[in-house]
Amino acid sequence: MGIAGNINNVNEKIAAAAKRSGRSPEDILLVAVTKTRSPEEISEAIKSGCLDIGENKVQEIIGKYDIVGANTEKTDKIPNIKWHMVGHLQRNKVKYLIEKVDLIHSVDSIRLAEEISKKASEAGLVMDVLIQINPADEESKFGIDPEKTKDMVRLLCEEYPGIRVRGLMCMAPQVDDPEDVRGDFRLMKELFDEVRKNSSGIDILSMGMTNDYEIAVEEGSTLVRVGTAIFGPRTVPWKGPEN
Repeated sequence: MGIAGNINNVNEKIAAAAKRSGRSPEDILLVAVTKTRSPEEISEAIKSGCLDIGENKVQEIIGKYDIVGANTEKTDKIPNIKWHMVGHLQRNKVKYLIEKVDLIHSVDSIRLAEEISKKASEAGLVMDVLIQINPADEESKFGIDPEKTKDMVRLLCEEYPGIRVRGLMCMAPQVDDPEDVRGDFRLMKELFDEVRKNSSGIDILSMGMTNDYEIAVEEGSTLVRVGTAIFGPRTVPWKGPEN
């Protein structure tokens, strides 16, 4: 099964999970995570209807952005491709992607939020962001303490005009049984509902990847980030255009 078939398969599973939880499949956005994938593979996903592309590394966005745009413009004239920064973001790299991405998923500190707001304002933009939460308190993962979520949302909404907080994001622990992370997703949904009560414009709960996106949808995710289930196992990483 190729990329198009894989996307159909993922969408069918999202739809089934949404129905099991009494939701509409249209309420969940699929983001194709393209870490190490070539522009050609990304273009194939786009042509198959997946217009939201997620990257983990700034350098990969920079290397692929123009190539993918040129590929899709030449072939299908596909509009509204949206790029998502889903990986950890260093402050000194914000300037390189501020005019390329539509949503930054991984805001995990006030200092990063400050830099995004500054660079967005300088570019005449308001950048949509998600606050990354670490629900399992894993030392190996980035994200803020769940107990600090409401204060963080309030501060970012009030103090940083160059950003617009759209919601929350998490990366669940790697486990053999996806059911083991259901509690983390449930906690995230509770936090999401709490911050929505006091902050307007909060509408995205980004959680769920290849191993657990069906559980995430059942527990209230509005956005899933899927890579391997679309593109297959990673092989040789894309190294960028030859010099």
